[in-house]
Amino acid sequence: MIKTPTYLQHLSEFSAALSFSSLPMPVTSCVKEHILDTVGICLAATRIDTSQMAIRLAASWGGPEESGTFGTNGRFPAAAAAFVNGTLAHSLDFDDTHLPSVLHPSASIVPAALAVGEAVGASGSQVIAAAAAGYEVCIRTAMAAYDQSLGNSIFYERGWHATSICGTLGASVAAAKLYGLDANEIGNALGIAVSMASGVIESNRVGGSVKRLHCGWAAHAGIVAAQAARVGFSGPASALEGRFGFYQAFCSGKFHDQELTRDLGKQWAILRVFYKPYPANHFTHAAIDASLKLRKRVTIEDIEKIEVGVASPTLRTIAEPAEEKLRPRSGYHAQFSGPFAVAAAFMGGGVLGLWLDDFTDEKAADPRYIQLASKVTFVPNSECDAIFPNQFPAILRLKTRSREVFEEKVLANRGGPENPLSADDLRIKFMANSTRLISEKRALELADNIRKIEGRPVRELSEFCNT
Repeated sequence: MIKTPTYLQHLSEFSAALSFSSLPMPVTSCVKEHILDTVGICLAATRIDTSQMAIRLAASWGGPEESGTFGTNGRFPAAAAAFVNGTLAHSLDFDDTHLPSVLHPSASIVPAALAVGEAVGASGSQVIAAAAAGYEVCIRTAMAAYDQSLGNSIFYERGWHATSICGTLGASVAAAKLYGLDANEIGNALGIAVSMASGVIESNRVGGSVKRLHCGWAAHAGIVAAQAARVGFSGPASALEGRFGFYQAFCSGKFHDQELTRDLGKQWAILRVFYKPYPANHFTHAAIDASLKLRKRVTIEDIEKIEVGVASPTLRTIAEPAEEKLRPRSGYHAQFSGPFAVAAAFMGGGVLGLWLDDFTDEKAADPRYIQLASKVTFVPNSECDAIFPNQFPAILRLKTRSREVFEEKVLANRGGPENPLSADDLRIKFMANSTRLISEKRALELADNIRKIEGRPVRELSEFCNT
């Protein structure tokens, strides 16, 4: 017997009632910072091959010119524009991460909210409120599938990509709110989105560019779900907990229902979203930090071997299959290689430590990087297991040819609440990303526009993002 109100109804009523004026100031500021971070990443990703593929694909769909795409002069229907921007946002593996749910919420929520906001002529304050609701739904639905005894997300254990699956749900709520739907209609949008959510993560292990599409498709699907609800389609009120509902389908019925509604509107999930200082899989970041510290004390020529202890569940992504990780096939594959990330931290660097230029196809094929990566071994570590996935820790031990041994522990990820990036760090990241495509003057104007977005029409952002 399904209890009423259902979890979907709780979430939709919360989302419908949420307004800009009811948001705590830290939440408002946080949403704007994540918009800034996401837009900068999109601009940096505009010229890569898969971004151009996404733009061509969206153009082939046709339709009204409702919303702009970052870094281009193209205008598309809202869902298609969000598809492009969501693909850009996730393509560099530079987008933010919520822990311990282990998902990247901004890459779907921000593109969906901005695209629909522009299409309907919404104000920045309306977009902020809609995005805040989307973040809560996205993160809470993912957190419900976090199994503390397992020490990992059930989604990931089963091969699902929580980012795109829960991103679809969050995007549907943000879009529905901006379309002016009431609580019942927002619930329908969310119920419809459950049937549209998708994404598997095999490409994390062995490659394939499909992962770059995941957040674009989540933003697109979420908007379509909201549009379907707007014209009268309905979804089941028990879409989350039902016998054939979301958690039964994706997680074999295992979920922690209290995560969906506990302290809803009092404890804000977005405040636990970590920024990425480096454009690589987040599981590699603590190892990068440890390497950056040791590079000041050890010469590359003197390194005999490096052992990196990490949480056991991360090995499948950044250390296996070993042959793929030791000799990544491209710069994109290198972003998911723990050994390569360590090598890059010793040999590359720039801006906040490592940057996009450290993960190019040329660097992935560089014999010097490959040789150093061959000396790096990732192993399970019980201390890291006890912390994961509240952090992605690493304990790095380096042995030199002269038999010296160095150790660096990084137990709290840089960019999270316990080890935050400063406002200046976020500015540096945004400027370095955005100026890969637009001028410094325009990037500064864009940053100022985003910081003051609550008082401006959202459509103004597109003008600053054009080349």
